[in-house]
Amino acid sequence: MGTPGRASPTPGETPAPAGPRSSAGAGLRDPLRGIIGGRSAGSLHKAFGFETVRDLVTHYPRRYASRGELSPLAALTEGEAVTVVAEVQGVRERPMRARRGTILDVRLSDGRGSLALTFFNQPWRANELRPGVRGMFAGKVSLYRGQLQLAHPDYELFDEAEGQPSETEARRWATTPIPVYAATAAIASWRIQRAVGVVLDALGELDDPVPEEIRRRHGMPGYREALEMVHRPTSDAQWRRAREALRRIEALVLQTALLERRSESEASSSVARSAAKGGLREKFDARLPYALTADQSAVGAEIEADLARPHPMSRLLQGDVGSGKTLVAVRAMLVAAESGGQCALVVPTEVLAGQHLRSIVRLLGPDLAALLEPTLVTGALSARERRTALVRIASGRARIVIGTHALFGDAVVFDDLALVVIDEQHRFGVEQRDVLRTKGRRAPHTLVMTATPIPRTIAMTVFGDLDVSTLRTMPPGRRPVQTIAVPLAEHPRWEERIWARSAEEVAAGRQVFLVCPAIDAEPAPGGRPDDDVPDDPDHGAPPPGRATLQAGIPLLPEGEEAPGVPRSSVEQVAATARSRAELAGARIGVLHGRLPAEEKNSVMEAFAAGTIDVLVSTTVIEVGVDVPNASLMVIFDADRFGLSQLHQLRGRVGRGGAAGLCLLVTRALAETPGRLRVDAVAANADGFELARIDLELRREGDVLGADQSGRRSSLRLLRVTRDGDLIAEARADAARLLAAPGGLAAHPALGAALQDRLDDIERDFLARN
Repeated sequence: MGTPGRASPTPGETPAPAGPRSSAGAGLRDPLRGIIGGRSAGSLHKAFGFETVRDLVTHYPRRYASRGELSPLAALTEGEAVTVVAEVQGVRERPMRARRGTILDVRLSDGRGSLALTFFNQPWRANELRPGVRGMFAGKVSLYRGQLQLAHPDYELFDEAEGQPSETEARRWATTPIPVYAATAAIASWRIQRAVGVVLDALGELDDPVPEEIRRRHGMPGYREALEMVHRPTSDAQWRRAREALRRIEALVLQTALLERRSESEASSSVARSAAKGGLREKFDARLPYALTADQSAVGAEIEADLARPHPMSRLLQGDVGSGKTLVAVRAMLVAAESGGQCALVVPTEVLAGQHLRSIVRLLGPDLAALLEPTLVTGALSARERRTALVRIASGRARIVIGTHALFGDAVVFDDLALVVIDEQHRFGVEQRDVLRTKGRRAPHTLVMTATPIPRTIAMTVFGDLDVSTLRTMPPGRRPVQTIAVPLAEHPRWEERIWARSAEEVAAGRQVFLVCPAIDAEPAPGGRPDDDVPDDPDHGAPPPGRATLQAGIPLLPEGEEAPGVPRSSVEQVAATARSRAELAGARIGVLHGRLPAEEKNSVMEAFAAGTIDVLVSTTVIEVGVDVPNASLMVIFDADRFGLSQLHQLRGRVGRGGAAGLCLLVTRALAETPGRLRVDAVAANADGFELARIDLELRREGDVLGADQSGRRSSLRLLRVTRDGDLIAEARADAARLLAAPGGLAAHPALGAALQDRLDDIERDFLARN
């Protein structure tokens, strides 16, 4: 039989033959250009950035199609996927009526029925599909002007010398899975399939990155065999077995890289920092008006043990909203400061930096604050304020420095940087975070904090080289925030109750947040809420394209809200609040990212001081803002926010004596994705459970690279939401390999695979984390 017709090249696209090669064949690091030809290699590079054999063979099929059962032409019905054996009876090319181009009409017959084939702008196929030629043709049957047809079918023509295949051979061809690759408008899936086939034919034997003992224990095929089966399976069972093996290989390489980096970090040198008897940390604890929770004490002890070692701490501190992460971080800073060391707290926004400065000064009290001189560094400082801050830092007087991205600047020089605390680490790029680590005399200790709890599997995969501490218990007296969904599409009259409830809180002497997704204009469909920094990519509206998720929340494009209703904005909501009779006399303030930094700080200070009753804001108040008197949060168009973002926002209320209430106002229709997210938050107060659901709603982000947006993942087949058990097994296997005599050096194929797997950015990331 000949080659599949869909894989037949158009003129000028024929891949170059493999050419004379050594008996060893091509290797994974060989350039594609020498194997598939310059034009095809150029197309793949332009579309995907592929340069080497490895790039192409690890571009795995996204799914597999079926040609369908062998069917006689007389028995075909519209809509079914079929494979037929027939002879070409006639070929006719005709111009399109409504646009430029031609249509190639091919008529088939099997002696009992007839069928039409249609190809658009592919006149060269007439050279193959000549009258009298026989073959197998596969596609989905459609009806056009009363005649059944296959549009752009897959086909394989019979070699006249070989004759017609047997029914068994034909049936095997019809049931062989067809790999479907992620493609672009410029390079179709079938062209990628053909290029992969040429490369596989040229590919020599490959060293297996998985040691034989592990392969045998898990029943894995060899690496070369797995590549063959995933790209050219003869049955569904083959590609499933191959994908399982390739996932295990990917997990083993990833976990080996993370554990090896962790071992290297533990071997590097840092300055040990210990808490002194009767020192700063003990004095601080003694004046606290409350007792630490059991979790805070345990986590604090873990951090102090790390700081006391002559190796840099690398620890992730995760905890739900309100669990006391800032308190734990301040206690760690005091330990580092006792020996004269300096601490840098990096936060994503100016509002949050100012909030942290005020709360830390308040926690320290006048004497400790005077001793440690907490200093703020943001881009909004005046020239004079900036000079003063830089002198304090360079001289070592400022032992606690709080700042935004401005801390990464070359002008910021520390005398003795001991501890780096990164708040909401996902807001910072890898390169940015790395800058601070180079500002210490020796490697500083690092504490990474996140208020978005991370499920075990993703923590193991993304932060596998960090120790993880978790705060699960809430401080005494902290009650869950009551959360209620307010669906205005079904209950438009409930809007009146929103304003009445806001007025009741103000009348009781408490304060209210009104949160909007935009400042002064409706964001573009599918856009993100407006703010002064890019939103956490994990929190935005989920990307379209996947139909359903394990969590039961479908993932579809946004826009399924009641028609004709404009998006809420700070400008519009503030105007409405000021016009409401219920709020007459209420002091209403506005906060968003476009305000000058000085005005933002002024507004936030006024709200914290209680001189503003109602604050209309964007998500600039999402993280870290602490106003104990705020008891009510109303989130307008809550369907425009992600799960964890809604959970973070509601954590801003109920932090004092009064119970917190959060109203999630939405015009999204029932059972739409945005509405289901709102309902999920209203029904669940557990941030860890919401984090699990949130992970189902998005991609994991780039596990090893600089991009942590969830839109692109360096993982090929591995998915932390699905492969938790496999990742745990791979981590155990990697730990055993590294602990055995010779370590990674005893497994050169695994070491080579690790190097091949990591591109330059990924290697830099591992080296810096």
